[in-house]
Amino acid sequence: MSIINPKTKWVKSWSEDGVAWIKLCHDNQLNPLSAGFILAIKEAAEKYDKDPNIGCIVLIGSEKAFAAGADLKEMVKHNYSSVLEARYIENGWLDIPKIQTPIIAGVKGYALGGGCELAMMCDFIIASEDAKFGQPEINIGAIPGAGGTQRLTKLIGKSKAMLAILTGDMISAVEAEKAGLVAKVFKNKEFDSSLKVLASKIASQSKPMAKLAKQAVNVAYETTLEEGIRSERALFYSTFSLQDHVEGMQAFIEKRKPKWKNK
Repeated sequence: MSIINPKTKWVKSWSEDGVAWIKLCHDNQLNPLSAGFILAIKEAAEKYDKDPNIGCIVLIGSEKAFAAGADLKEMVKHNYSSVLEARYIENGWLDIPKIQTPIIAGVKGYALGGGCELAMMCDFIIASEDAKFGQPEINIGAIPGAGGTQRLTKLIGKSKAMLAILTGDMISAVEAEKAGLVAKVFKNKEFDSSLKVLASKIASQSKPMAKLAKQAVNVAYETTLEEGIRSERALFYSTFSLQDHVEGMQAFIEKRKPKWKNK
């Protein structure tokens, strides 16, 4: 099996007020996603996921694109045998959805193919008004391979997902919000500041409580209602063991802001 080295030079990261920012900075502003690029993104996210000071992670791209698809110059070199051997869509791609800290995809410009799949791996997507989404793999003789057929169908329904995947057509930010793919759309000039405010609000919550809430919602997304209710109940009961549960209730009674201890 060939060794894939993370392309760390294409990922810039920093933190501010409990929010970690991970910026995709490929030499090509369309941010083509290669295997090494995905590994670097995954490593940056995992680093912040382990940081007790971080309450929210935000993944962003360039002004032109969040990521406009896979690196086709890399992909075209592969055949059936080599993609299996290299575990081409397993290295990195399968790890990003396992991040426990709330993670937002902040999308400007294009989020196509692997870029759309990467955005959907995050907990929710915030888009600028000029953002474009889609799974155009069929136009180049392929199909989505990193969860596109699965996550898009769950998010926007079979009919709309089938239309997007079989035509390869792009979905506007407004259409994506109406369909449920995008949580919120901000005007271009307000995008950066609005995304920062939203991320800071999430980061200011009790960190263990936010992780439990994220886990509960993900169970609803991934399993049956009966199993989800059972899991939610167990997670709800577990909050009674946290100091932040007591602090939150007490602060409400005393009409003050809670002072989270994150334990």
